[in-house]
Amino acid sequence: MQKTRQIKNPRKQRKILHNAPAHLRHKLMAAPLSKELVASKGAKTLPVRKGDTIRIMRGDHAGFEGKVSRMDLKRYRIFVEGLTREKVDGTNIFVAVHPSKVMIKSLNLYDKWRKAILERKHTLELPKAQERATAQPAKKIAKTKEEKPVKATKDALIEEKQLPEEKPTAKPKAAGKKTRAKREGLTTTEGKPAQRKRKEKAPVAKAKSSSIEKKPKKATTKTPTKQKAFVPEKEGGT
Repeated sequence: MQKTRQIKNPRKQRKILHNAPAHLRHKLMAAPLSKELVASKGAKTLPVRKGDTIRIMRGDHAGFEGKVSRMDLKRYRIFVEGLTREKVDGTNIFVAVHPSKVMIKSLNLYDKWRKAILERKHTLELPKAQERATAQPAKKIAKTKEEKPVKATKDALIEEKQLPEEKPTAKPKAAGKKTRAKREGLTTTEGKPAQRKRKEKAPVAKAKSSSIEKKPKKATTKTPTKQKAFVPEKEGGT
């Protein structure tokens, strides 16, 4: 069998979609099944067919449910009953929807070949589902074992936070200030040493100002300056 390689060139991808044969076009019209159908049928995706009930999940008409009325394999579009729009001239037309935007709610199983496909997929999915069920408990046990030491560390941190914080002890005051206060014979109610100095300095300043009396200024009389008499110079010799 010839191996298929992944093509990343957008030009070639568009060409493949445009020139795809009918049996490949039918596969490209696949859509995901609802959770109820996945649980009952065992398949996750199936190609949409005429007669299936679908629900639009994305786009302007999100949430709309209806039965598929027509399939356009050439344009890769689906037409749903009741989903129409009005043209400018007043006529109503069906709105085309891409299969990637829908989810299949119920299947049309009148075709025996489609039933055979579902049975085949169900048998393939059974061993995978059993493996998942057996693998999940082992993972949970491993997680719980890892989480136990983490919880212990969290409890230890909470206990450390709850412990009362030690308040910083007050620094002892300098002994020099106390001895000076005792020498001066001042009580503690008089205030801090800086305030005492201000109080002591204030009356001294007042006393100085009172002792210094302002001397009365002597009345000064301005003496008129004597003007020299103008003596004209004599012309000629003596």
